[in-house]
Amino acid sequence: MLRTGREHLESIRDGRTIYLGSEKVTDVAEHPAFRNAAKTIAAVYDLKRDQAHEAFASYEGEGGERFSSYYLQPRSRDDLRKRTRTHQLIGDATYGMWGRSIDHVSSFITAMAMRSDIFSRKGAQYGANITAFYERMRSEDAYASYAITPPQGSRDPEFYQRQNLASPTLRVVDEKDDGIVISGMKMLATGGVFSNYVFVGNILPLAPSQIKESVTCMVPVSAPGVALWARKSLEREARSEFEAPLTWRFDETDSMLMCDNVKIPWEYVFTMDDPDQSRNIYIETPAHSFGNHQANVRFHSKMKLIVGLASRITQSSGADQVPAVRETLGRLAALESALNGMIHGQIECAEDWGNGYIGYNRRMMYAALNWCTENYSPIVDCLRELCGGGVFQMPADISVSEDPALAEQFETFFRTPQMHAQDRMKLFKLAWDVVGTEFAGRHQSYEKFYAGAAFVVKNHNFRETPWEYFRKIVDDLMASYDVPQHALRDAAE
Repeated sequence: MLRTGREHLESIRDGRTIYLGSEKVTDVAEHPAFRNAAKTIAAVYDLKRDQAHEAFASYEGEGGERFSSYYLQPRSRDDLRKRTRTHQLIGDATYGMWGRSIDHVSSFITAMAMRSDIFSRKGAQYGANITAFYERMRSEDAYASYAITPPQGSRDPEFYQRQNLASPTLRVVDEKDDGIVISGMKMLATGGVFSNYVFVGNILPLAPSQIKESVTCMVPVSAPGVALWARKSLEREARSEFEAPLTWRFDETDSMLMCDNVKIPWEYVFTMDDPDQSRNIYIETPAHSFGNHQANVRFHSKMKLIVGLASRITQSSGADQVPAVRETLGRLAALESALNGMIHGQIECAEDWGNGYIGYNRRMMYAALNWCTENYSPIVDCLRELCGGGVFQMPADISVSEDPALAEQFETFFRTPQMHAQDRMKLFKLAWDVVGTEFAGRHQSYEKFYAGAAFVVKNHNFRETPWEYFRKIVDDLMASYDVPQHALRDAAE
């Protein structure tokens, strides 16, 4: 089934517990803190249903039903291209500003189900469960977020032991014939208030003693005992779309997942009671490469926006004719093109998973991931320098246009030979929402840490590198020439 935007809004209206501070949100689709972002998600659902995109944004399943292409389990490079083009459609529609979009966690689940045998190592039922839930999500065209890291406070378990306190991190507290019971907290359910499910797991290594924390399952957001504690709404702070066009529409929010004796049916449980297995399911299946390939594509959409902004900002004052500025623009364009090449390289150098399925090249994906986490801050800073003081030279808000005398002065004194005053103000407001607002600050942190701390990303690259191959290049070169005989004589003497 291809869900409509209206159907998705209806699916997130009732039976959910969302807290914004002490306020309990009863309808996320209409609440002033979330309604514009909810409309954005609805528009994305409708966009991929559009007949103009049907050929790549959906595919025909075994029974003739059409499903979204991010649920496609690829067997060829053309399948990978179809998936990537769908990620690009969604990324471009949200200008790369919606990190955990509807195709992100869906890609993880799709890829996990491609290697259900990894889950079956701990029991055949777990392999069957991940396959069945993949089919369920695909059929519902559901939106899932995830919470797969422990709260920061729980990373010192000895503290809680000394205080005779239970660790706050989510764990299994009971097992019953028809399911498990979980309690505790997980972070960070980005996009969770707009989701149908939250995937709970452990992307970070667990200690051998953390048996009951090593659970991976799917949590319905509407399940009794589930609550999402959302961070401050940035959307609600935006006075108008003109003043903060990105904040107004694309604040996906981040939430802490709180579970109070939540009952999870066995068929929603994918692994438990094994700390190593809890993390290995991301690495021993294509899941991490599929989910982060989507993140690479989404970042590229943001990069395209930034390159376009840099060009327009410099055009608005004629600075684009200055050689040094043109050099800066050329560098930004080269960076954008480099990322684009890394993304397509993941397809051209696709990996065979040995069971009829292929996946994106993991080394190239992790290289792109590292590139993104290292470069976003300097790229935004480059845009900031190109903006200069222009963002501060604008009137407080666009209300100056409502007064005829002020509007005339505004147009007279704030225009440039290249651009009318109101158009310049609109451009600089957009640029400020990338470089200076609270929304912009959140994205600075998001792009730096969404895949984990810098050392985590670099360790992924280390793990996937064929070090023996590189060392052999050195060894073969040294083996191709001999040590001079006089050196041997000198050493002997």
